[in-house]
Amino acid sequence: MKMTAGNSLVKVLESWNVKHIYGIVGSSVNGLMEALYEERESINYIQVRHEAAGAMAAVGHAKTTGEIGVCFGSAAPGGTNLFNGLYDAKMDRVPMLAIVGQTASGNINTNFFQEMDEIPIYSDVSVFNKMVTTSKQIPHVIDEAIRTAYAQNGVSVVIIPNNLAEEEINFTLGREKKIPPVKRHFPIDEDDVESVLSMIRESKRPVFYGGLGLKGARDVVEKFSEQFSMPIVTSAISIGVAASSNHKNFMGAFGRLGTKSAYDVIQDADLILFVGSNHPFVRAWPTEAKIIQINNRIEDIAKQSPVEMGIVADGEEFITRLIESGIKRDETDFLKAARISKANWDRYLNEVATDESKGLSAEAVIKTIGDYSTTDAYYGLDVGNNTMYSVRMLPLNQKRQYSVSGIFATLGVGLPYSISAKLASPKRQVWSISGDGGVAMNIQEIITQSRYELPIINVILSNQTYGFIKHAQLNSEFLYGVDITDVDWAMTTKGMGAISFRVETIDELYSCMEEIKTLQSKGNKKPIVIDARVYYSDPVDTSLVMLDPKKFSREEIEKYKERYEFYNQPSLSEIIETLK
Repeated sequence: MKMTAGNSLVKVLESWNVKHIYGIVGSSVNGLMEALYEERESINYIQVRHEAAGAMAAVGHAKTTGEIGVCFGSAAPGGTNLFNGLYDAKMDRVPMLAIVGQTASGNINTNFFQEMDEIPIYSDVSVFNKMVTTSKQIPHVIDEAIRTAYAQNGVSVVIIPNNLAEEEINFTLGREKKIPPVKRHFPIDEDDVESVLSMIRESKRPVFYGGLGLKGARDVVEKFSEQFSMPIVTSAISIGVAASSNHKNFMGAFGRLGTKSAYDVIQDADLILFVGSNHPFVRAWPTEAKIIQINNRIEDIAKQSPVEMGIVADGEEFITRLIESGIKRDETDFLKAARISKANWDRYLNEVATDESKGLSAEAVIKTIGDYSTTDAYYGLDVGNNTMYSVRMLPLNQKRQYSVSGIFATLGVGLPYSISAKLASPKRQVWSISGDGGVAMNIQEIITQSRYELPIINVILSNQTYGFIKHAQLNSEFLYGVDITDVDWAMTTKGMGAISFRVETIDELYSCMEEIKTLQSKGNKKPIVIDARVYYSDPVDTSLVMLDPKKFSREEIEKYKERYEFYNQPSLSEIIETLK
């Protein structure tokens, strides 16, 4: 069948069930744009207001749905603007396709306008990186790029000289079924099972640490935790994935974005089952515990920390096999004390959330978001202290879901993530949560939400500070460059087509939420922005909790308490003593 090569490209995308493609027009992608226009009933072109936001939206789609995200950029600056999103996809290991324009093939190597050697600059970020040299190659290279992105959970880049996309070719779509790869199964060595069970029997303070590799296995993890009487700890990016945030044995995440209770159990553990994760902050665990790592990627075994045992297996399948052993451990004082520590932590957060003596707290805002969240709510989280407040307090259970730039940690992802989530599931309640530092990097995407009538609830925690970096500077005893010029976000976004609110008290916050609830029930199609004027706080740093009198001096403990106003929080060892 005769069609332009650009049309054949779009046909291939359609065959892989791609519904949305994000980008901005440019003369070097006109062949693609014409094809998208002709196929507009099958695939939706989403006009973002910056290519970086388009790439981030595509990443967000992949993180939310598991399907490949697709974006494009025109030659030179349009393509280079994609990089923040591309590296987010690379470092969080999700499938993504980036189509990059190039000047007409006859202009290559002639120093023409916006002509550059594009292949080398995408080499580090990609698992597939090719420039087509004939029009006939285009559909086949696009198909291979998608397969490779899925197979390797990474970024595929295809560079297309515009004149080739505009040429007519003979093309017939293949009849094979286009489906992402299914989960790979690994044989389970029974000797490994027995060795792990033996180490669990011998341990007195075992802990289960779960990562994103346990996606879809939450119920299995919780059953394992109950049967083997183990507290559960996760990374900040796998809360709600490896375990529900309200499960009785869930202690929270370990690290600066974590909880005291998670730090407690990692610090005192004598055995850690490290499953489905390669999180880099594992190397900061304050423990001499034996570590058993279970991971389906052999290259990740012992990458972040020395391990006692490294097992290449699917995490869900291996722990299912441990459950099937029938072995059951009685609850220990270690687990009981951990639950008390977590209850103390939750009480502390709620006390901060309800205390208005300093003004409106970020904790109050996040708690209120949780109160008004549906059971399948989605949260697009930006990077910074807002992430910390959110993962500590949002109800990440039931069918709720969130995305964050976990390892690359680029600012500005909250709005783009929420856009792709809402487009993928129009009836779902979708929130974005950002600080005033991160939101400024992509605030223009409120215009995109308005253009496509996406009634997303965008919350901005405005305290005129790069709070996450301010914490690090406070540790180094200096402050410079962390203050932010104030912006009236409600007024600014109102001019972009949003329904905007400014809140400064808890009463105003709840009144605002009630009004939003009414608007949404009446079929509102406009984006909503809440400019929450919160006071700056330095959230408790839980990467090093200095409370245990067996490990820290009285002066160190008092200094820690005073810095964070963190009182009535006994260490795990002190709680255990009260149980004897």
